[in-house]
Amino acid sequence: MHTSDTQKYWETNSLNALKTRLSQQQPNTNRARNTIFFLGDGMSVTTQTAARILKGQLAGRSGEEGELDWEAFPHTSRSKTYSLDKQVGDSAATASAYLTGVKGNQGTIGVNGKVKRGDCKAQMNPDNHLTSIMAKAQRMGMSTGVVTTTRITHASPAGAYAHIAERNWEGKSPSATDCPDIATQLIRDSPGNKLNVILGGGLQMFLPKGSHGSKRKDNSDLLKEYKNLKNSTKHAIVKTKEQLEAAAATEDIQYVLGLFSNSHLAYILDKSPNSTEPTLAEMTSAAIKILQRNPRGYILFVEGGRIDHAHHATLGKKALHETLEMEKAVAEAHEHTDPSETLILVTADHSHTVTMSGYPERGNDILGFAGISLNNTLYTTLHYANGPGVDPTSRNLTMMEVTANNYTQSAGVPLAYETHSGEDVSVHATGPWSHLYSGVHEQTYIPTVISYAACLSDIVAPHCGLTYNGAPRGVGLELLYEYRYTC
Repeated sequence: MHTSDTQKYWETNSLNALKTRLSQQQPNTNRARNTIFFLGDGMSVTTQTAARILKGQLAGRSGEEGELDWEAFPHTSRSKTYSLDKQVGDSAATASAYLTGVKGNQGTIGVNGKVKRGDCKAQMNPDNHLTSIMAKAQRMGMSTGVVTTTRITHASPAGAYAHIAERNWEGKSPSATDCPDIATQLIRDSPGNKLNVILGGGLQMFLPKGSHGSKRKDNSDLLKEYKNLKNSTKHAIVKTKEQLEAAAATEDIQYVLGLFSNSHLAYILDKSPNSTEPTLAEMTSAAIKILQRNPRGYILFVEGGRIDHAHHATLGKKALHETLEMEKAVAEAHEHTDPSETLILVTADHSHTVTMSGYPERGNDILGFAGISLNNTLYTTLHYANGPGVDPTSRNLTMMEVTANNYTQSAGVPLAYETHSGEDVSVHATGPWSHLYSGVHEQTYIPTVISYAACLSDIVAPHCGLTYNGAPRGVGLELLYEYRYTC
């Protein structure tokens, strides 16, 4: 066994990597019967690098040499994250981009650029509504699901089903009758009420006004409405991981609504040993078990949403651990699906201002110190450009302090809330047509490839087995207004 300080070690390492890449170069041109879309909210490249190192160090290694599950995927590209009206995007506008293929204005979800933030009237115009890949999949008879560690009505998951002019109208809007909120749209409107799997937090948005913990401004009991809506089908409303496991094990269950927390699910580092909340990996596993019962296939959207929340609070350690939790979910999906027919995608909606800097020694604790400042005080490897963190050079910090779960990393510009950053994010893909994710592209390109690979709507190709007026389609893309599905 050669050690890393030898020439042979690195030559062998590179040759093994080359062999792996060469073996992955044959494109998979099957139809993507299943698509699992993982979204690490705010999961910048720096976040992934630091999480990779943390993963190795938790396993007793140096850390730098390791990899996250999706870093072994054969295809990688970069996605531009700006919104229609902002240079640095938010989770609402980006959700429209990567789930519908159209960019919108900051703070809006599932509506086009004609809808300005807070414009209820424009929201109500159906001509301004965008069609998500979930709606397209449902029209093809496929199953669909949304899983998140945030409120199910939060910006990213809402991109799968909502048409809203203000992302904060989760359980309230200017008028409950004229401008339906996100929770109402999920239960009453398509494609939300046709989702087979809905798992996350946000119970407070579904309870009638006056109920314990409710955040609604009207008397709508959306859980009761959901139960009535699904009365003729086998369904389950679950609130604990045990109930979720039971539902997933019941073969004839077609629909599951799981709301495991009044608001967001707890950070993984804050969960007690007897917590009834499922992990992201457990929710993903349950969702796959339910969705795979449909022979036509499925599309599943999975969000590791609390990576973003930790970054906004400059809680670096929690952001990295949330990233590792999402990696477990990706590994679960990778292990329990057929790679010949399942497209798995891992990306982020936007970046954050966290950086790794200084010249720490190889194997240095990623949460620890990088060096000594001009003030003769220690500073950490992780640092934010802005946010609530204090100047680290004002006093001597200890390792116990900087490695604590709730340590607030230092920040350059003092703000109450750390902001997003505008650089590109990485896209990692494996499975059918994953080779189309290459180079640098618009975020709107992501769902276009999914639609092509999964044979959704009017993008037609030979692998889809489509005919038009009885004649097989030839090579190339054609926009059709009539087609017949013959798979």
